[in-house]
Amino acid sequence: MTDPAVFVVGAFQENCYLLHDAAAGTAILIDPGDDPIRLCAELERRAARLTAIWLTHAHLDHIGAVEGIRRAWPGVPVHLHPADTEVYDFAWRAAAMYNLPFEQPAPADRAFAEGETLTFAGESFTVWHLPGHSPGHVALISATRIFGGDLLLQGSIGRTDLPRSEPAAMAASLERLMTLPDHLIVHPGHGPATTIGAERASNPFLTGAARIPRT
Repeated sequence: MTDPAVFVVGAFQENCYLLHDAAAGTAILIDPGDDPIRLCAELERRAARLTAIWLTHAHLDHIGAVEGIRRAWPGVPVHLHPADTEVYDFAWRAAAMYNLPFEQPAPADRAFAEGETLTFAGESFTVWHLPGHSPGHVALISATRIFGGDLLLQGSIGRTDLPRSEPAAMAASLERLMTLPDHLIVHPGHGPATTIGAERASNPFLTGAARIPRT
C-alpha cells in the first residue's frame, strides 16, 4: 500500500485519511470528519471503490462526512468501537453547542473489537482499544504505522476535558502506546505526522513536563 493521502477537513482541521489499493481499485476512509463532496470526488478521481469507513472514535469532527459518503456509497460498512456508541448517537448535540452544520449519521454497522486484525492492500492492522479521549477510542496499528485518532498528537495529546473523557484512562492508554517501537509512524487526528520515538523523547505529556488535563 502506498502512503495514505491526508485531507484536512472541517472547522477543527481534522485529518481524514484515504487508503488506496491501486491494483485492486479499492479504498478505505479513516475518520471522514467533513466535506463529503470533496472526499467522494477524490475517490472518483482515483476510480477507487470504497470498501469501508474506519472510525477511531465518534467525536463530531471525525464523523461529520459519514452520512454524505454513505449516500454516494450505499452499503459501505462503518466500523466503530461499541463503547463510543453514545458519543456517536449524540454527536448532533455537540455540533449544536458549537453552532456547526452537521448531519447526524445513521448507526455504525460493525463493531471494532480489541485485538482484531483488519487487512487492506496487504497491510495488517491490529485494533487496540485505547480509551481516555473518548470511551471507545481505538488505534489501528500495523508494522510500520499507526492511525491513532486523537490519542497522541505531535507534541501534545487529545483533550481530556470533554464529556465522557477520562484522564486516568488516557494516561493508561498513552503508557500502553509507549510499548510500541520507536520507528512507527503516527498518523494523528490533527496536525502533522510524527513517530513513537520522537514523541517518547520530546512530548511533554510523556516526559513528565506536562500533566494530563482533568475535567
